[in-house]
Amino acid sequence: MTDLSMALEAAAGLAAVGGVGFAKVRAPRAYWALVGLPAALVRFGYSYRSTMDVCGLTVQPSGLRAFMARNVARREVQPVPPKIRRVRGTSTGLRVTLRLPAGLEPADVAAASERLRHAWGVHSVTVAETKPGFLELRMTGYDVLRRVRMPRTAVPHDLVVPVALREDGTAFERDYRKAPMALTLGANQSGKSMYQRNLIKGLAQLPVALVGVDCKRGVEQSGYAPRLSALVTNPDDAASLFGFLVAEMEDRFDLLSTAGASEIWDLPAPQRPVPVIVLVDEVAELFLISSKKDEERRERIVTSLIRLAQMARAVGIYLEICGQRFGSDLGKGATMLRAQLTGRVVHRVNDKQTAEMGLADIAPDAVPAASLIPMERPGTAVAVDTSGGWSKIRTPAITRDEVTAVCRDFAHMVPDLPFLEPFRPWAPAEAPADGPSLVKPRPVTD
Repeated sequence: MTDLSMALEAAAGLAAVGGVGFAKVRAPRAYWALVGLPAALVRFGYSYRSTMDVCGLTVQPSGLRAFMARNVARREVQPVPPKIRRVRGTSTGLRVTLRLPAGLEPADVAAASERLRHAWGVHSVTVAETKPGFLELRMTGYDVLRRVRMPRTAVPHDLVVPVALREDGTAFERDYRKAPMALTLGANQSGKSMYQRNLIKGLAQLPVALVGVDCKRGVEQSGYAPRLSALVTNPDDAASLFGFLVAEMEDRFDLLSTAGASEIWDLPAPQRPVPVIVLVDEVAELFLISSKKDEERRERIVTSLIRLAQMARAVGIYLEICGQRFGSDLGKGATMLRAQLTGRVVHRVNDKQTAEMGLADIAPDAVPAASLIPMERPGTAVAVDTSGGWSKIRTPAITRDEVTAVCRDFAHMVPDLPFLEPFRPWAPAEAPADGPSLVKPRPVTD
């Protein structure tokens, strides 16, 4: 009987260990909530002061504090680490709010983030400044980018579209009010099309006009025709479309001038023009020419794009440009246009120079991260903003059929814009579902 109970206890222990191991691989959120988070809290609380000290994140105390420690508490004066204001666990990691002492800045903590990650045994540590004198350490307990699960609260609203998951477990949002023009770069099979699918899926649910420019004969964007206000599939039509967009931009500026407003968001809602988002699938096809006779068309396209990128934000026309490479080798005007594109997202690239084209002028330290994205992680990218900050993101996998279904469901939201009517794509009607016939059969008689 004793041997049987011992065997049962051993089997139960092995089953528990196996269950924990299985959860760590197949259910990382559950493993983190049950095992990882308590262990991380213990490690953090036990080693916080010593870790900050060895990482050089402490400062000498003020004169009053040193006097009180020396003469009242009768103990040795010790360096002061950042003061912990708040600690809270999340489904993916840990959030710690710190009050920085005089002499430290967020950049000092960010520089030591890799050492903090190893000291506390978490997957990653990122630093976010919340307000002057305060910052938040965002720790993730496991690789959240291995199997992307977007937060439930990440839904499209206003002109903000959640398109990917950051390395710290928060949603990466494409905000057209903050970054009106954007550039997305990536090699073949890097996940650039997946990023665009998630973007179109979110935009289709908002009251905006979507304009597609797909010079690969529409193979990428033709399926989204029910929700598109315009679609062009060759450079000649693209040149005409950009001309109409420039004319519309000038008309909207006349409207703002008459109303005494500086941008469309200052206008009352009934008078406000519909925002227009231009989605360029492969920008190189608009720049490259095969003969001298195409130079005039190229000049018209480049000039229109630069004018839109420079001024169209105020009138609610936004550019979303994608490509495999975007530099001076495309020809005159390429670098000038790139300088106007505020948002940058760079997927896996074939050479370091391409990563530098998209990142070096905003966040030089993000270039190595983009150059080291592995091939087996499609959809992984580096996103930067104008403040110089950057983060690693990954888009959730989504099929083209899913996006097509969303575009079909929200086809009624296509706005009425007469200037885009010549470019409105033909959308086939949805075939009726199979069902019983309503025609009463008539018997055949002699």
